[in-house]
Amino acid sequence: MHTSPGFAPTRVLIADGYPLVIRGIRNLLEKEPDITLVGEFSSRNQAVQSIVDLKPDIAILETGVPGLWGIDMIRQLTTQVPTTFILALSAHEERVYAQQALAAGARGYVVKRSPSETLLQAVRAVRYGGVFLDPALAGQALDAHLRAGPEGRSGSLAASLTNRERAVVKLIAQGFTNKEVALKLGISMKSAETYRVRAGDKLDTRSRAKFMQYAMMQGWINIGAR
Repeated sequence: MHTSPGFAPTRVLIADGYPLVIRGIRNLLEKEPDITLVGEFSSRNQAVQSIVDLKPDIAILETGVPGLWGIDMIRQLTTQVPTTFILALSAHEERVYAQQALAAGARGYVVKRSPSETLLQAVRAVRYGGVFLDPALAGQALDAHLRAGPEGRSGSLAASLTNRERAVVKLIAQGFTNKEVALKLGISMKSAETYRVRAGDKLDTRSRAKFMQYAMMQGWINIGAR
């Protein structure tokens, strides 16, 4: 792969229990000049250790096998390697699986049967601070019991946010900095920081990733990058 001087391609690692799936993703990614593959694994233990050692920008993980390739693996990796963004890849098209993956720390969810372009869109969106939900799920309205925050809290927490706090959370969730939020809302940066802290207190988080997961569950942000 050839890149221009100073260009840093997105480093991606693939972990899936099916070698044929890995081969297909590898063939797709190798054609992209802004993406480089740093590893591929069909063994969970090897995948986890390699992600810890290599710290790729993005790890594409199968999430379809509970106890082997599942939500617990996402939780483990987001704790051990917070600089690596997890993109969940699953055969499940039910929205509950996407909710669980995002709540565990994943930054995106892609259905295996989706077109190749969807996976590429997801990689680029997640790499640059976005949260990605497969369009195959986007039209499915979240039921009330699924409108919980990242830790299973009910949607009533969203109602406790003021209009300004909600606006700040939406922008933070889309990857904007405090300065950019202030400019967009026409307020001072100090005010933007204050609203962010207040919203974080109510949602019990200070993490941008958690804000993104929460906003996605509430249906506040669109698919893809900012």
